[in-house]
Amino acid sequence: MDAHSKISISDKFTYHSINAKRRLRYAIVFIALAIALCVVVILNINTGNIHIPVREIVKIIFTKTGAEQDVNIIWKIRLPRMIMGGILGGALALSGFLLQTFFENPIAGPFVLGISSGAKMVVSIIMIFVIQYIGYVSSWMMVAGAFSGAIVATFFILLVSRVVKRMAALLVAGIMIGYICSAVTDFVITFASDSDIVNLHGWSQGSFSGMNWDNVLISVIVVGAAFCCTLFLSKPIGAFQMGEQYAQSMGVNVKRFRMFLILLSSILSATVTAFAGPISFVGIAVPFLMKRALGTARPLTVIPATFFGGAVFCMVCDLVARTAFSPTELKISTVTSIFGAPVVIFMLLKRHKKR
Repeated sequence: MDAHSKISISDKFTYHSINAKRRLRYAIVFIALAIALCVVVILNINTGNIHIPVREIVKIIFTKTGAEQDVNIIWKIRLPRMIMGGILGGALALSGFLLQTFFENPIAGPFVLGISSGAKMVVSIIMIFVIQYIGYVSSWMMVAGAFSGAIVATFFILLVSRVVKRMAALLVAGIMIGYICSAVTDFVITFASDSDIVNLHGWSQGSFSGMNWDNVLISVIVVGAAFCCTLFLSKPIGAFQMGEQYAQSMGVNVKRFRMFLILLSSILSATVTAFAGPISFVGIAVPFLMKRALGTARPLTVIPATFFGGAVFCMVCDLVARTAFSPTELKISTVTSIFGAPVVIFMLLKRHKKR
């Protein structure tokens, strides 16, 4: 056997060894996410102001039989809320991942860039004025309104991004757009009745309470479709992460691709805002944590991990919001800020040290 063959065999062995370690790491992360998801699902269903034995909960879930009050608590309150927390948490994390890909910066997110504030502005207008004239607003109308607001905010961010190249300045511009949208929202509130103001204030702080199965169905359809589209874009995303010129050389239509990224991100963040209000830091913290845990930015691996990581993160935060000071319930954004803000600070310090 010559020296060339020995080197070739050695390289192959090293390559397979690295691949095996990488796959093992991926498996560990996804198994940990699955275990965490199961645990948090059990805790969310089993925890509340009214105690229901585990055996009774299992019976109610699988047979829908039992005491009427317990059946209503499980099927009309806890299950829809828990499922919506998971779906919307995953959607928000995935929205952040898409924005970070678009702007090529891990600090970009729907809340920081003012996209959630744009969605909030239009939803508040719908909640105050449209309801007064029509008397009823469907969930689809709320999602459409939030999407239009998110698109408007994103449009202004894109205009600024053409002039401003530094990410720090772009983030400041996004924050300013968020303040402008919040100012418009506050102006609209001055024309609202007292009951509308109370409802809008509660919604604007973010909450998964009051969810129903119609909300779940709409979220599954919208978020599920956006998730599948994101998976189909995994190869172009991987090419785009190597640079625009590389992506173009691989046959990616960069302009169309970037448009898809913005549309999908806006749909995901708008769905969250329409149902649960603006929720902070999830879109930045979760993608970063998943990439660190997996040790890769490979889209086909990071996309599902980010979605399930966001689901677990928001379900844990919702559990804390419900139980930390029970019977008083914290707003979900309060809890996500407590857990998410330190991650963002760590990201900023880490980027500063690299420089």
